Amino acid sequence: MIDRELLAQVRRIQVRTNRMVTDVMAGGYTSVFRGSGIEFDEVREFVDGDDFRAVDWNVTARTGRPHIKKYMEERELTVLFLLDVSASTAFGTVERVGKDHPRSVRETAAEFCACLSLAAARNNDKVGMITFTDQVETYIPAKKGSQHVLRLIREALAAEGRGQQTNLAAALDYAARVQRKRAVVFVVSDFLDDGGYSRALKLLGRRHDVVAVRLLDPHSRELPDAGLLYLRDLESGAARWVDSSSRGVRRAYADRVRAHDEAFVRELRKARVDLLEIRPERSIAEPIMKFFRMRELRGAHG
Repeated sequence: MIDRELLAQVRRIQVRTNRMVTDVMAGGYTSVFRGSGIEFDEVREFVDGDDFRAVDWNVTARTGRPHIKKYMEERELTVLFLLDVSASTAFGTVERVGKDHPRSVRETAAEFCACLSLAAARNNDKVGMITFTDQVETYIPAKKGSQHVLRLIREALAAEGRGQQTNLAAALDYAARVQRKRAVVFVVSDFLDDGGYSRALKLLGRRHDVVAVRLLDPHSRELPDAGLLYLRDLESGAARWVDSSSRGVRRAYADRVRAHDEAFVRELRKARVDLLEIRPERSIAEPIMKFFRMRELRGAHG
């Protein structure tokens, strides 16, 4: 991809996602995500109505008068994207969304990251990114500002992984090491990893608000009735001829997809991680807003 093409893609995504943030997303973003907790504000003298549990006994003993510690909610949020840039996401199907420009799986992921990054920037929050394959490829520490968001979009579009396969566990472990302060962590992947990341996902979820964002390529989820097809696994390189005109073959393929989906959802439930699914042939606004509504309803019911 030459620089001019990359800049055109970045600009196209920026315009499209800016419109989404302006129209439907800013309010939802601020209502469903919280800051990293509370931070110390000041020590002041105790007055009637204060909670005795807040008394600072050291200051009270030193001054001879009761004092309390006062805290305030820390609203600033850190958003971190773990973006899968393995072969299966880089070369996914190109789809057209309405009258918009055709969009690949990778561009869909970049658009999602752009949308949430712009919402974060408008809320004066920090945003960072880790790209990974079967190893961590790049780490961009969280910062504020629209120029930083543009850098993240460029990285999401242009990242070329040294590895071809996916190692989610390694990426999750790395995120847990470098992101010490509580953050909202969006793990953006097709989740075709064969597993082994359950423990790492649980550990990351203990400190952070983790959301699994699954990229669904429609053409990888079912076989068309198109006769002999030469199928290649983009990550392992394994290839074989398949008779897609056979109902049995198509049924077996569908059963494998279903079994993988069920195992994946079980892993998320065990780790208490929410799921958000996006598709290259559809707008990303609807699933994001559906996710926001789910979060708001859950918050309203405790």
